[in-house]
Amino acid sequence: MSDVAAPVAALVEELSKLPGVGVKTAQRLTFFILRSPNDQARRLAEAILRLKESIIYCSRCYNITETDPCPICSNPGRDQDCICVVEEPLDVLALEKTGVYKGLYHVLHGALSPLEGIGRKDIRIDELLKRLSAGNVREIILATNPSFEGDYTAGVIKDDIKNGIATPVKVTTLARGLSLGSDLEYADEGTLSRALEGRREI
Repeated sequence: MSDVAAPVAALVEELSKLPGVGVKTAQRLTFFILRSPNDQARRLAEAILRLKESIIYCSRCYNITETDPCPICSNPGRDQDCICVVEEPLDVLALEKTGVYKGLYHVLHGALSPLEGIGRKDIRIDELLKRLSAGNVREIILATNPSFEGDYTAGVIKDDIKNGIATPVKVTTLARGLSLGSDLEYADEGTLSRALEGRREI
């Protein structure tokens, strides 16, 4: 884009680095921002800066939050005996939209993938086991994505719980209403509700 003004080329380049955004989409977004009123562009820039400066990880569940502990962990109305394990913060949003689940969460921030060199030290499995060692959890719902990596991660966690936790914990997984290889964040609320309600012990 040598024939384009440097600020335009720079923004196109940065936007095209976002997941799911190709060069054409980045160009459309750039020219939309260029045509927008200055205050709208300023609000966008301020929202991005605020996101980076104020968002932290909850020290209990590792979900994204502005306060520690997060609003879900600190809510006395939530079921403190049940933890739903998910791969990403977006999965929490998807499950919360169903209105069905009333327990706590644990966000792994990824899934095990030996082929990509992602091991247990790269995600929050050990932190989950530490939470369970306190002995006040009766059920763990393994809500990893229905993919090879998600199933493998769930299997490792299940084995860790069975072999390393002194207090018995019921381990369940979502019912298979979800398409193989899909992500929880893209599932509709009805499908997720049925998957939660029909969860089975493993």
